[in-house]
Amino acid sequence: MFVWRSIWVVALAGMLSGCASSTIESRKKERLDAYNQLAPEERAEVDQGQIKVGMNADAVYIAWGKPSQVVAGESGQGPLATWLYFGTYFQGYPYWHYSYYGWGCGHPYYAAPYWGWGYDYYPHNYVRAEVRFENNKVKEWRSMPNR
Repeated sequence: MFVWRSIWVVALAGMLSGCASSTIESRKKERLDAYNQLAPEERAEVDQGQIKVGMNADAVYIAWGKPSQVVAGESGQGPLATWLYFGTYFQGYPYWHYSYYGWGCGHPYYAAPYWGWGYDYYPHNYVRAEVRFENNKVKEWRSMPNR
């Protein structure tokens, strides 16, 4: 039990430290030419981590970072792409406990199970936000409520 919780803590710390290295400032430096070509009002939005309909994919990347998944498609008007950003939450599940009762005939005896204090936590992914592009411009976007 303790081992699994330790593994989750280490995995969560690794995920958070990996995400912490990608910031708006670092992405602006990475795509400086694209950032400089944005209109002043778009730059102000991007600097605040916000996106608007009509922005190009570089602006969205700088504001929100790399998407978790890209879904490609095509329509009569041209290429389509949907960027999905995933979030993760941990769901706790209680489990049954067994009280140690004693030894007899070389085997431990246990009392009846009871719904105890212990929880195992499992990660669940969900779509946190999605951005739909048509011809490399934001056609629509939406964010989902946090879990």
